[in-house]
Amino acid sequence: MIQEIQPHIYHVEYQEKLPGKADRILIYEKQKVLVNIKNGVIFPRAKDVIKDWKETKKKCQYLFQIDEEDYFLLENEDYRIPEDYEFIEPRKLESYDTMEKVFAGALGGQLNRWYNVNQYCGRCGAKLTKNKEERAMECPDCGQLIYPVLSPSVIVAVTDKDRLLMTKYAGRDYKKYALVAGYVEAGESLEETVRREVMEEVGLKVKNIRYYKSQPWPFSSTLLAGFFCELDGSDQITLQESELSEAVWFSRDEIPVNPSKLSLTNDMVEAFRDGRE
Repeated sequence: MIQEIQPHIYHVEYQEKLPGKADRILIYEKQKVLVNIKNGVIFPRAKDVIKDWKETKKKCQYLFQIDEEDYFLLENEDYRIPEDYEFIEPRKLESYDTMEKVFAGALGGQLNRWYNVNQYCGRCGAKLTKNKEERAMECPDCGQLIYPVLSPSVIVAVTDKDRLLMTKYAGRDYKKYALVAGYVEAGESLEETVRREVMEEVGLKVKNIRYYKSQPWPFSSTLLAGFFCELDGSDQITLQESELSEAVWFSRDEIPVNPSKLSLTNDMVEAFRDGRE
């Protein structure tokens, strides 16, 4: 999955620091990140993209560290694009390199969106400033602190003996098969969300709900929790057409193969295919 970057180590601890000339800089345009893919995935170093080093380096935002390498965000500044660099969607980097580069590009994109959205205080309207001690935006007038928001969501593998229920989203660019999924509502437990989402999307009752594992999903700022559960009663599907275009029962040997290793969904599908659910 996207966060499984071993043997590399992701350091989430926030630091207040300026970039060195050899540190990596993440630059985004329309959710695409600037990279060189001639020989794997290479994010630019600060010295290669910053024009006015003395002034611009002060505006770079520290993001995170992978192994001993620091990553910074360069927002809304005049920068140069080195030869052989181009803007690519982070999730497409999987085809070119190892998972830690995909993770870095996607996570940087998540934080870039958060910084862009949180520029003014929602309580009093004042211009927000960056807190120097932790990852937060701070209102200088009313003191409100705003932290990155993660939306909890469930991924649900509904099984019926040797069959797995797979779905396709309605009205989305992603056209491959997935699993039932949905966001947790206020006042719900994760297990209650599982029951509600399955009933809403496909009209089925489930039992024996079992937690599998979790995953951060930076593309939608979501924290995913995966569950396996069993069909309880009729297998007759009632499709929620506003959410899904298709829902089909597949036996283990009929499950479509998706070569991507990014998502919790694919991890759960392969676990069922191999009998590891």
